[in-house]
Amino acid sequence: SPGRSSRAPPMGYIFDPEHLHEVAKRGVGLPHDEMVHLVTGELASAYPGHIETRQDWIFSVVAGSTGIMTLLHASLSEYVLLFGTPVGTEGLSGRYSMDVYDYQLAGDMWSYSDHDHACRVVTRPGEKTLLRRGHVRGYKLPEGGWMLEYARGIIPMALPIALGGMIFSCMDATTLVKTLTTYGRLVTRELLQGKI
Repeated sequence: SPGRSSRAPPMGYIFDPEHLHEVAKRGVGLPHDEMVHLVTGELASAYPGHIETRQDWIFSVVAGSTGIMTLLHASLSEYVLLFGTPVGTEGLSGRYSMDVYDYQLAGDMWSYSDHDHACRVVTRPGEKTLLRRGHVRGYKLPEGGWMLEYARGIIPMALPIALGGMIFSCMDATTLVKTLTTYGRLVTRELLQGKI
């Protein structure tokens, strides 16, 4: 069960996607600050030593979409973050060498794939989606749309997609440095605990 040990065997995943879904569902319907506090607090209790409880919101410009995120966990094999936007956004998911789970906390997310381009998939608060490694989809997040996101795989391989928009579109060195510094600090903390 989650949270029994603060240490994980090397290369082992410590987060349970179903448990993350249960935590996300408990945050649905709460005001934004309460929602963030509840999700962060419950994850910190379940995974002691592996959750960043201090909020540090960072702009995220990925494959045409713009939002804001706070990293809750980052290692070489997993990340957990809160992502959303008060004004709405849409873009491409990106194609990754990892599985990406999104747990909708507020607002509906619309998405579609290149395999079923005429079908709009609607993910409502309390529901989840899974983007399998190697797949891609377009998505739209409305005003006030927020999600808990979890990924497992080779996380550093996603950095070119995650940071490309900040480098080539926005040319925002301040946000780029902040993102890399935060990710590096959390990865280092995990490595010191034996977590890859």
